[in-house]
Amino acid sequence: MCGRYAISMPPEAMRDLFGFLDEPDFPPRYNIAPSQPVPLVIRESDGEGRPRRRFLLVRWGLVPSWAKEMPQSLLINARAETIAEKPSFRGAFRHHRALMPADGFYEWQAVGKGPKQPFYIRRKDGKPFAMAAVWDTWMPSGGSELDSCAIVTTDANEALAPVHHRMPVILDEKDWDLWLDPAATEKELLALLRPAPEDLMEAIPVSTRINRVANDDASLQERSLVDPEPEKPARPKKPATDERQMGLF
Repeated sequence: MCGRYAISMPPEAMRDLFGFLDEPDFPPRYNIAPSQPVPLVIRESDGEGRPRRRFLLVRWGLVPSWAKEMPQSLLINARAETIAEKPSFRGAFRHHRALMPADGFYEWQAVGKGPKQPFYIRRKDGKPFAMAAVWDTWMPSGGSELDSCAIVTTDANEALAPVHHRMPVILDEKDWDLWLDPAATEKELLALLRPAPEDLMEAIPVSTRINRVANDDASLQERSLVDPEPEKPARPKKPATDERQMGLF
């Protein structure tokens, strides 16, 4: 599962990397949470039918176009293993795929009985990357339309499995066009939904300040270890009693 992530690259750098013509206005974010607006890169045709990439700001938490009402639980992740069959995701998988720019994402590791240790997971070379995403447009009765998305996840690779058993699908740059191509076959698309190479990412332990959504600054990505919960002193054992003897009182 991916429940928090970061994207702090300047808008101009994002435009140059992902090759869209829009001028995005998206501030640096270090602790993006579900239900918040997130940037996507999608493909559409221009006025003459030629393909182009476009910047789109959407809500994180997919609402399928066919939904009669807002889902009670946020659909923030779509499992790669079932994305082509699950009713909530299959339409978006077939018709509305996107690149989700990111600098890194966060996962939590259980540490004994104390608080979980958060980790910031990024590329070892520090470069931004694209997570595979699906999106859709929902139009409720009597309301304005809502664009929303979910991150595609897969099994974690061996390097990240000790932290969490799932990870976002991180698309190689050479595969961006294929993921966005409306003519791509299901077989071609599913082949892209695999764990990242073992040597691509690194996991950095960070402070539990990341747990609070209101905290959103660069210091969240600084190395920090969670203090283990102190062990409770053992209770003294009660002296054994000899049940064969009667008490005086």
